[in-house]
Amino acid sequence: MTTEEREPTGKVALVTGASRGIGYGIAEALVARGDRVVITGRNEDALKEAVEKLGAGWAVGVPGKAHDEAHQAQAVERAMEAFGRVDYLVNNAGTNPVFGPIADVDLAVARKVFETNVVSALGFAQQTWKAWQKDNGGAIVNIASIAGVTASPFVGVYGVSKAAMANLTLQLAHEFAPVARVNTIAPAVVKTKFAAALYEGREEEAAASYPLGRLGVPEDIGGAAAFLLSDAAGWITGQTLVVDGGLFLNAGV
Repeated sequence: MTTEEREPTGKVALVTGASRGIGYGIAEALVARGDRVVITGRNEDALKEAVEKLGAGWAVGVPGKAHDEAHQAQAVERAMEAFGRVDYLVNNAGTNPVFGPIADVDLAVARKVFETNVVSALGFAQQTWKAWQKDNGGAIVNIASIAGVTASPFVGVYGVSKAAMANLTLQLAHEFAPVARVNTIAPAVVKTKFAAALYEGREEEAAASYPLGRLGVPEDIGGAAAFLLSDAAGWITGQTLVVDGGLFLNAGV
């Protein structure tokens, strides 16, 4: 079915960091079911290409940096201008500029990680809440990481920021209920440019530790997000859904 033939649901989602990777996979899953999307990203050319692939009339791109408060407001305003509503928010934008022991991490870098991964998610949630969800309801999905629910050598600051995002979900879920639902997805390694350092050149070895025998792909997270942003998940809020190919089954083995 082409985008032209698809029946619109009337729902609109704002997906941050969606020019590629997990964010794009989520936007693609939402458009496939008939939602319209506003996507953000830092690279304007990549964003334009993503919008074209998602389909004319189904997607709008807003370039900018996630931690920029003006960009957060602009993205929500653009959703309201283009589609008149913003039912769903997916906080996917994130960064991990440092690998190594957490004891050696430069504190300025740590602040940047938290600013992008946690504070920006709060900013987008505030903007979406005020513009639409407070009076009309909706749902939010925060993309965290399996690194936020277990010790993760060499990506410690990233993991701590993702643990904070999971707790942010709890706070938002409590405050936004019963009007809006808020949940987290915590993926294991997904085959994206962002995570390439964790598997590139040794994918078979990396996948061997997963009971399902493979690393994740963006479509895996897209399907999970589409579910949590649907009426089928209407009695689910404040939860962290681990999407990990069974990796946690090996914990302690």
